[in-house]
Amino acid sequence: MTLNQWDDNILILELLDEPDFSEDTDTLLLKLRDEGETYCNVIVDLQKVSTLNSSNLGALIEINKLLKTKDKRLVICNISDPIWSTMLATGLDQVFEFIEDTTTALLLIGS
Repeated sequence: MTLNQWDDNILILELLDEPDFSEDTDTLLLKLRDEGETYCNVIVDLQKVSTLNSSNLGALIEINKLLKTKDKRLVICNISDPIWSTMLATGLDQVFEFIEDTTTALLLIGS
């Protein structure tokens, strides 16, 4: 997993396809559930992900919910056309915040 602490306010999670995807999101969920942990905004980079399954989507939804309870943002970037189609088909295009790329996401969240 590539989980980078960009600064005090932003984590960047660069995901890969299964089985790494589930392991990485589980690691992030454990971190977010830790009562002593300080919450950050999270940028999820899906550039290296070719498909999403229901477990992947469920993990992203749970991460998003946890972050919202702490007034933090989950931003998804670098998605392929097939993944965008999945988001549209499931209605998750209305749930998540999407930004074109990591650099733009850093600029918008950091400001």
